[in-house]
Amino acid sequence: MGLNETPSSERVHIGFFGRRNAGKSTVVNAVTGQEMSVVSEIKGTTTDPVYKSMELLPIGPVVIIDTPGFDDEGALGEMRVRRTKQILNRADCAVLVVDGTLGKTEADEELLRIFAEKKIPYIVAYNKCDLTGKQDFSDGLSVSGEKGLFIHELKERIGTLVNTGDKEKRLVGDMLKPYDLVVLVIPIDSAAPKGRIILPQQQVMRDVLEAGAISVAVRDTELKETFKHLGKKPALVITDSQAFEQVNQDTPEDVLLTSFSILMARYKGFLEDAVKGSAALSALKEGDKILISEGCTHHRQCDDIGTVKLPRWLKEFTGKELVIETSSGREFPEDISSYQLVIHCGGCMLNDREMEYRRKCAADAGVPFVNYGIAIAHMKGILKRSVKVFPDLEKILS
Repeated sequence: MGLNETPSSERVHIGFFGRRNAGKSTVVNAVTGQEMSVVSEIKGTTTDPVYKSMELLPIGPVVIIDTPGFDDEGALGEMRVRRTKQILNRADCAVLVVDGTLGKTEADEELLRIFAEKKIPYIVAYNKCDLTGKQDFSDGLSVSGEKGLFIHELKERIGTLVNTGDKEKRLVGDMLKPYDLVVLVIPIDSAAPKGRIILPQQQVMRDVLEAGAISVAVRDTELKETFKHLGKKPALVITDSQAFEQVNQDTPEDVLLTSFSILMARYKGFLEDAVKGSAALSALKEGDKILISEGCTHHRQCDDIGTVKLPRWLKEFTGKELVIETSSGREFPEDISSYQLVIHCGGCMLNDREMEYRRKCAADAGVPFVNYGIAIAHMKGILKRSVKVFPDLEKILS
């Protein structure tokens, strides 16, 4: 991915929902201006959610999600409905497509109840107005996906559902002054993607540049020597969490140190909770269940962090035999009450709503929720140093 592309996690997610054959896919294709979804008279043509990243005015970068029919039947239908509910956990807003020739059904009303329960802003698109004529509705508007009627108005109304004027979040730039020197430690090993650097590293680098600061990127193997060649003391060293232990040893004590993962926890809004939750690592008992969850899917390497390194470090740190379970991508257990701890990745590929949903699942079940960087820093005995850059958090650990 190029530095100038907006990642999926930073885009507004717009879900299109409704019963089978209401014309969701036709409306989605009209809104996107392209054949994003298969359209058919046969009910249930859309069997899996379809995702499309695009620019949608007046909102900007978005992800459009076309979902399976919510009234699907049978065992396969139940699976599709469950996936639709999962999508509601990451949708920033929703469009309920209703067959205007039939009006709202019980399936439509159920979706509206779920929207309200999950506090998802929505609009109802009464489709097939080419057959029914244009009508006025208090909760939506008439459209025709087939004829492209009133689609522009629908897009304008969707734009009013999304608040894009929130205070800008920063990863690290708000903690830097112009010309501050920041050292980024980026290991290049078997787990590093060929020919590129991973998203959190890209985002931090961009944020440092926007702050007018100076970034120097080095491998962990060159860090110690790099300090000898710098013209001034760095304001901050930011490392990949997997190299935390060595970087801690090679970074002078008077230089602030943290990790990309810890900055991502701050960016996603759960850094304080993660620091508090880290105490659970020292309280784990024989046979406790741990969920290690990643927000993306990727080819597993021989020394993969989620499935190999973290389980190994947990065993070394606790000296206990633990039950380790993993999840990846969009899959996340609905019930996590049987776990004693959730260790999550930085969540760079998950939008804020999805990350908040996962955190809330843990909070509702009373299960501590930490991320990779916090967990690794705690197990390596350097958590207090790694959050020193955030003075308010130091008090939690003192």
